[in-house]
Amino acid sequence: MTSNASQLPQADAKPAPLPRSAYRVFRPITTRWMDNDVYGHVNNVVYYSWFDTAVNAHLIEQGVLDIHQGDTIGLVVETQCNYFAPLAFPQTIEAGIRVAHRGTSSVRYEVGLFAQGEPLTAARGHFVHVYVNKASRRPQPLTEPFIQVLETLS
Repeated sequence: MTSNASQLPQADAKPAPLPRSAYRVFRPITTRWMDNDVYGHVNNVVYYSWFDTAVNAHLIEQGVLDIHQGDTIGLVVETQCNYFAPLAFPQTIEAGIRVAHRGTSSVRYEVGLFAQGEPLTAARGHFVHVYVNKASRRPQPLTEPFIQVLETLS
């Protein structure tokens, strides 16, 4: 399943910021003093943490991911991020989330990071989760309730 085809970048196109309308759900993230690096802006590794936080918190809140007692976990198998404008402490970040592709046991999440109130992404990227059995680490099909939540993000 692919959505927002007109807003997805072309393979040879230079990455560009996207508008808020490209995303389905938003989650606020508060920057911390320690997020800034010696250059005075949020270090690039923090962006990946925000991606994970935004998506997993949404799934937990929707009741389809139980990181403590559940039998299914998501393993990241691919990540990527493009940066367009600096973010820094103290700022509130708004993480937009959408699903670009869903397989039998995998999902490509795309996340746009916006400075609070700004119309375009300061950074945007993606990561792919493969959902596996916690004990065996073997892929397992997404459940129907999980799929229904993902469809709201497509």
